[in-house]
Amino acid sequence: MAFHPQAAYKTPQSEINMIPLIDVMLVLLTIFIVAAPLLTHAVKIDLPAANSTATSMKPDAIQLGIKADGRFFWNGDTTDEAALPALMQEAAQHEPRPELHLQADAATSYETVARVMALASRTGLEKIGFVSKPEEGR
Repeated sequence: MAFHPQAAYKTPQSEINMIPLIDVMLVLLTIFIVAAPLLTHAVKIDLPAANSTATSMKPDAIQLGIKADGRFFWNGDTTDEAALPALMQEAAQHEPRPELHLQADAATSYETVARVMALASRTGLEKIGFVSKPEEGR
């Protein structure tokens, strides 16, 4: 064996030794991979099977038509603006609440449409849809 007296006077190493860091990270990764399935708590239950069909209760949509001259049509039947609150309150009692499909003439004033929308919101009909004709040529 040869001894080198100059080795004691070497300059310090200026680079970080990455090997121990990589070893530690691989050990931690292995521990987490092994321990992760143990952290899930699941209780296995044998549930009984039932033969039934799911009931989907989709409410009927209410068609409310507004003509430019101020006439109202509730599901095709002629009505007036004074009768709308009672009709809307009766419709809002159903579970699930129906949608209100609003069909207004192009010449109907915005004020009339806004009053009907506010009345529907106050009575509990919160889902309002606007029905229109598609543009020609599309």
